[in-house]
Amino acid sequence: MPNADAVEERPSVSRALEGRHVLVTGGSRGVGEQIVRSLLSQGALVSTCGRQEADLDRLNASVQEDGHPALFTRPLDVVDGEALGSFVDAAVAARGALHGVVACAGGGVGRGLLEASAQDWTSTWELNAGHAARLTAAAVPHFRAAGGGSVVVIASISGWKPGPQAQYGAAKAAQIHMVGSLARELGPDGIRVNAVSPGSMLIAGKMWDRMRTEDPAAYERFLDELPARTLVSPVEVAEAVAFLLSDHASGISGANVPVDRAQNAPTPYGY
Repeated sequence: MPNADAVEERPSVSRALEGRHVLVTGGSRGVGEQIVRSLLSQGALVSTCGRQEADLDRLNASVQEDGHPALFTRPLDVVDGEALGSFVDAAVAARGALHGVVACAGGGVGRGLLEASAQDWTSTWELNAGHAARLTAAAVPHFRAAGGGSVVVIASISGWKPGPQAQYGAAKAAQIHMVGSLARELGPDGIRVNAVSPGSMLIAGKMWDRMRTEDPAAYERFLDELPARTLVSPVEVAEAVAFLLSDHASGISGANVPVDRAQNAPTPYGY
């Protein structure tokens, strides 16, 4: 049986992004942090943002201790389009030509249909599809100046495998459709646009890790949704992102790449 914990220690096998500048939203924690670290290990210069300045400072100190160049960081809320656009411009001014962006920030607001407000639906859409669209739009002028670029949107298997909450799945489905449309629209400029859709990830301190510790019987039942009975590692997601940003994926655009170990339902709740 594959060991997801062991995957975390797998070293980078290439420097496919050497000298390239990639901007990642939501890079201070979780899978976003792992994406930042994987890009650095492949030689990229990385800019990233997050809500909390303390988290960004911690990450920046940590990657420099590991021998990587300093990150360009800024605390912001990605649903603030003006702040997001300003961050993209400032990152280019600080780190040079932009070659890739990763729309990683995301999440859901509200509960089930009868409890969720109209604002919950709007907020969830803005955090996911809206932010990804604004990030891409802000990056396009810089990509054109660089002769092309690559966009990767972190979607989810919830975008086509039903599970709660509906507003989250709908927003992720919107991201996946948007990727296909923008790949056609921006292709003439040499800009590739793809999505990576993670399955349920085992991240220290997060939902599935807590279930594994606090309710091992429920966790074992949930593993029935995965043929290998092993959840996805953030490293596996990050490596797929790095590949799509690199020239190794030069022929791939408009794709949605699941990284889910052939997972069935995205939750243990029966749908």
